[in-house]
Amino acid sequence: MKLRILGCSGGIGSDSDTTSILIDSDVLIDAGTGVGNLALDELLHIDHIFVTHSHLDHIVFIPFLVDTVGCMRQKPITVYATQATLDTLKQHLFNWHIWPDFTKIPDAHNPYMRYETISEGEVIDLSGRKIMPLPANHVVPSVGYLIDSGNASLVFTGDTTTNDALWPIVNTIHNLKYLIIEAAFCEKKKEIAIRSKHLCPSLLCAELKKLTSKVEIYITHLRQGEADLTMREIQVCAEKMNPRRLMKNHIFEF
Repeated sequence: MKLRILGCSGGIGSDSDTTSILIDSDVLIDAGTGVGNLALDELLHIDHIFVTHSHLDHIVFIPFLVDTVGCMRQKPITVYATQATLDTLKQHLFNWHIWPDFTKIPDAHNPYMRYETISEGEVIDLSGRKIMPLPANHVVPSVGYLIDSGNASLVFTGDTTTNDALWPIVNTIHNLKYLIIEAAFCEKKKEIAIRSKHLCPSLLCAELKKLTSKVEIYITHLRQGEADLTMREIQVCAEKMNPRRLMKNHIFEF
């Protein structure tokens, strides 16, 4: 399995794109602005989109992707999310006001896009690649994902704050190799992190103390202008765990 980071930033800029991860050539985890850097042929190969939650930085390129390639494909793109997230997409995005409802274009029997409801703990098997939603704790209904190739696994927390429900699951994954976890704010903005249900260095380090597995740790969702500071603060309190900054175009093979 090959996993490529298309975007992992808390915002946009010349070298920054919001959250999106490409698995092999056909699966996306979230569809932030990083999807816009893919070539048309790469976009055509995407069959599955797994959404962590409904915030714009994680879904913004679903409409453009479906609009661009829908008429060129022989089958619909499947969007997987919890029922609460799908309800938000239907009501507030694919509603004919913000964007067309591509589950009914060109018609309901031959749509460009379809929805698939998923639940925490449910394993979706895509040709031996197993993807399972994990609990997250954010201001809207959210999940993270366990991605298991069979040889090794990666956990992506998605957007979350303190999350006691996650770690008992993570600590039982026998082949866990990588953990991608967020830190959206520097320590000075801890109160904003708490209100918006994100992590900052002290909250993150408290979470990492709950991790019993020895894994490679990567930090995502860092904000422009304070990413270096946030990473320095994290490295002070989690030095022994050697957390690293996740970077755009980073490739994991496992």
